[in-house]
Amino acid sequence: MTERIDGRGFKDLRPITIERQYIKYAEGSVRISFGDTKVICTASVEDKVPQFLRGTGQGWVTAEYSMLPRATATRSPRDISKGRLNGRSSEIQRLIGRSLRAGVDLTQLGERTIWIDCDVIQADGGTRTAAITGGFVALVDALRTLHKNALLQGLPITSFVAAVSVGKVDGNIMTDLCYEEDSRAEVDCNVIMNDKGKFIEIQGTGEAGTFSRQELNLLLDAAEEAIRRLFAIQRECLELTEEEVRLIESCSRDSVC
Repeated sequence: MTERIDGRGFKDLRPITIERQYIKYAEGSVRISFGDTKVICTASVEDKVPQFLRGTGQGWVTAEYSMLPRATATRSPRDISKGRLNGRSSEIQRLIGRSLRAGVDLTQLGERTIWIDCDVIQADGGTRTAAITGGFVALVDALRTLHKNALLQGLPITSFVAAVSVGKVDGNIMTDLCYEEDSRAEVDCNVIMNDKGKFIEIQGTGEAGTFSRQELNLLLDAAEEAIRRLFAIQRECLELTEEEVRLIESCSRDSVC
């Protein structure tokens, strides 16, 4: 087997597009597409923090995740119609929040919360990794809005954050799995990294078998290579000014923004 069901090479990402300022009212927003997976990510600033942070001067970044009823081939009820968030959505939104907090100096945010709402409008595998990658762009734009309005002295971004899925399918290590590949993967991993080359989270499962340490290394190598390409896409999309780059580099180096 030399190519995949959509003609990609094993290490190729799907076509990726990020459209910024997709929602008029949000401080930051994007529509991100990984092939046929499409997610709207909005970043909203709220001038308060959870109770455990009140009086500390520290901010918070958190996330909510949901999927439209016909984002998939068959209709799924909205969580609200079931009266509670399902376990999958709850787990994913905690993952998004943890991942994005890893890229921000919360001590420089002030007592504010930035909500990252990730709404999947079409799902074809990799919704959580698309939400993290797009959610980070929306988060940066929200921080830029605060800085532009003189509510932040700097841009408290300590590192870029992106994510990708990798897996073993039909014995081959593949990057950025679509749903059909994911559904028959022997091994399925979601990898989140920062642009300093450090891992934020690794979720790996032997769905239909076990995997060796050597195979794990190959999966992580493939993920790191793909995520570095995602960082380049994020930076190109954000169109940062020289001053913004300087502020981010200063914060990344010193964590003093």
